[in-house]
Amino acid sequence: MKKIELHWQILIGLTLGLLIGVFIPQHVDYVSWMGTMFMRALKMVIIPLIMTSLISGITNIGSMGKLGKIGSKTIAYYISTSLIAITIGLFFVNMLQPGIGANLAFAQNIEGLGIAQESFGETLKEIIPINIFEAMSKGKMLSLIFFSILIGIFITKINKKHSKLFIDIANGGFELMMKVTQFIIRFTPLGVLGIVAHQAATQDNLSEVASRLGLFSIAVIAALAVHSLVVLPLMLKFIGKMNPFKHLGAMKIPLLTAFSTSSSSATLPLTIDAVENKAGASNKITSFVLPLGATINMDGTALYECIGAIFIAQAYGLDLSVTEQLIVVLTALLASIGAAGIPMAGLVMMSVILSAIGLPLEGVGLILAVDRPLDMLRTAVNVWSDSCGTVIIAKSEGEELNYTV
Repeated sequence: MKKIELHWQILIGLTLGLLIGVFIPQHVDYVSWMGTMFMRALKMVIIPLIMTSLISGITNIGSMGKLGKIGSKTIAYYISTSLIAITIGLFFVNMLQPGIGANLAFAQNIEGLGIAQESFGETLKEIIPINIFEAMSKGKMLSLIFFSILIGIFITKINKKHSKLFIDIANGGFELMMKVTQFIIRFTPLGVLGIVAHQAATQDNLSEVASRLGLFSIAVIAALAVHSLVVLPLMLKFIGKMNPFKHLGAMKIPLLTAFSTSSSSATLPLTIDAVENKAGASNKITSFVLPLGATINMDGTALYECIGAIFIAQAYGLDLSVTEQLIVVLTALLASIGAAGIPMAGLVMMSVILSAIGLPLEGVGLILAVDRPLDMLRTAVNVWSDSCGTVIIAKSEGEELNYTV
């Protein structure tokens, strides 16, 4: 018997949760515990996943430092496109304000709002932890991200014998946490069922929540469209001096694979093949730029996480100031760098941003219903950005690209 795809399982869980919450709310306790267990499991992996992924990513970048100029161009491209993507997301979520008016019942009793209630200066102070173990126990994500970046940088500066040991530990730890995360993601349909059932049973304004979720999806899709169909093609045209349509034709197979699998890592071999054999970039460029991109360049994910975090904040009735939104932007950038190239990993990273602005992680339940289709779209954007960056960098190194579409 053919296994039902995960996104269909999630849709079934969502539908069952709605039916239970709406028609038999008195029995919702029989399934709501699954949502609680799922959220606890999600919280369990956040800290080790974000720390191992950042340390692993940074140490691997450090080991490639010999590539010098190409490495600098690659990092500059990835950071700039991610920031542009986040800015576009910030514009659409503030313009459409999808979470305003949701009036969530479970949002009325929030104990403090963490960093979101602090001044920007206090937030900067909190980034540097006094005690790293205290930061872990209290889930101070910005402190943990700062600490992980420092560790990643200085692992590459110590004796080679010792640095190799730590790099192996970081890479092994990241791989281990990816496996654990993938295992937890298998239970997403049950978690969705429990969370949605509980929310449906406790909400008197389901139609308003559904309409707001639709508006949230529109904001994400519009932002992804602007970034992928306007910003990146313009960069190809004016910076890379290339025809965006030819490049799109060369990238059809990896883009369709990224869309269907929601995994930029799984698509990587196809992306390398397309950029080398159909776009004409050299292996010297692709072997460095594309694997690094699959690790740290997540334009679509960064954009989505920014919109999602602010949407959830709006739904909880929290009006984020400009400085607080800058915290979201910074955390979204760092979280996207740490996001694994696997389906729904961005959902885990969303929890990092919610922790950074002091919102309950249960807010993730608001966007679970539409996460999978949006995951497919944002993964395709991630891969599209990687490929654009690779050919732009190849062209800047004097390579002549000959498209064979």
